[in-house]
Amino acid sequence: MSAQEPDPPVHHGVDAAEEAAAMITAVGFPRMPGRVLMALIAAPAEGYSAAELADRLGVSAAAVSGAVRYLQTIQVIRRISRPDRRRDHYVIIPDTWYGLMTNNGPIYERLAAHIEAIGAEHDEDHAARDRASEMAEFFRFMARRMPELVDEWESYRAERRLTE
Repeated sequence: MSAQEPDPPVHHGVDAAEEAAAMITAVGFPRMPGRVLMALIAAPAEGYSAAELADRLGVSAAAVSGAVRYLQTIQVIRRISRPDRRRDHYVIIPDTWYGLMTNNGPIYERLAAHIEAIGAEHDEDHAARDRASEMAEFFRFMARRMPELVDEWESYRAERRLTE
C-alpha cells in the first residue's frame, strides 16, 4: 500500500505573484525562475512539487525544471524529499535574501575597479571619466553599505518579533 497523495493545493496570491515576477524580470532576473520564486513565496508550508508549480504557472514541466535548477544553483530554494511523498517539493531557503545581497560586496568592488579602468583610458574625455568615476563610486558605496543594511535589518526583524 502506498502513501496517499494529498489534495492539490489551493493557489493563493496568483495575481500579486505574477506582478512581482514581472517586476523582478524587468530589472534583470530571469522570467521563469522569477515566476517560480514568487509562486513559492505563496506556497503552502510544505512547498510545491514540480507538477504543482507547472499547474499553478500554466507551463510545462520542462520550464519548471529549468527554473528550479537555476534557483537551486543560486541557493534561493531547495528540494525536499520525504519518504511519505512520491514527489519532491521545493521551498524557499529561509533568510537567503540578505545573504545573497551581502555576498555581492566583492562583485561590486571588482565592478567598480573595471569601471574606473574604463574611465582611466579617456585622457581627453572628461565626461566619460566622470561617468565612470561616479558609477564606480556608487558600486563601492553599495559594497560598503550592504553589510550595514543587513545588520539594520536583523535588528529590526528581532525587535519586530519581540513585539508580536
